[in-house]
Amino acid sequence: MVVIVIVGIILSVSSFSVGILRSDRQVSIEVQRFIALTEVAQDEAEMQGREFGIEVMTTGYRFVEYNAYTERWTGVYGDDTLRLRALPDEINLELYLENKVILLDDDPVIFKDDNKLQTATEVYSPHLLIYSSGDITPFELHFVRDQDNAVIALRGDVLGVLEIINLDKI
Repeated sequence: MVVIVIVGIILSVSSFSVGILRSDRQVSIEVQRFIALTEVAQDEAEMQGREFGIEVMTTGYRFVEYNAYTERWTGVYGDDTLRLRALPDEINLELYLENKVILLDDDPVIFKDDNKLQTATEVYSPHLLIYSSGDITPFELHFVRDQDNAVIALRGDVLGVLEIINLDKI
C-alpha cells in the first residue's frame, strides 16, 4: 500500500513538471518563430525595397505591407510565411513602445475592401514598422504564459537587432 502511494506521488509530481517544461518549450518556440519571421520580413524589405509592418494582438500577430499606390497598409497576400499567426491559448502578448504599455486588440483589424480608400477615421497603421533599410521600430514584446505569469521578453532595437532579454537585469 505504501509503495502504491509513493509511486502515485512520484507520477503526479513528474507529470506536473513535464507539463511545465512543455509550456516553457512552447513559449520559447513562439518567441523563436517571431524572431525568425521578423528577420524574414526584414530581409524581404531590404531586397525588394518594400515597407512592412507588424500588427500585434493579445493572442497573435500578423504582417502587413505598405502599398505606395493606395498610400495605405494592406495584408500580405500570396505569402504564407507572413500570414496571421495565432498563439496557443495559454500564451498572450504584451507590447511596450518607448517603455509604455500599448493596449492591444484581441483580433486583427479587418480590412473591409482593399480596393476602397479608407476614411480619415479608418486610417490604419501597424504597431511595428519594418523599413526597406531593414531598420525596425524599437520595441519590447513580452510572451506571457497565463498559468503562472512566466514571461519571455524580446527586444528589437532601431537597427533591427532582435534579442531575448532577462527582465531581472533591467
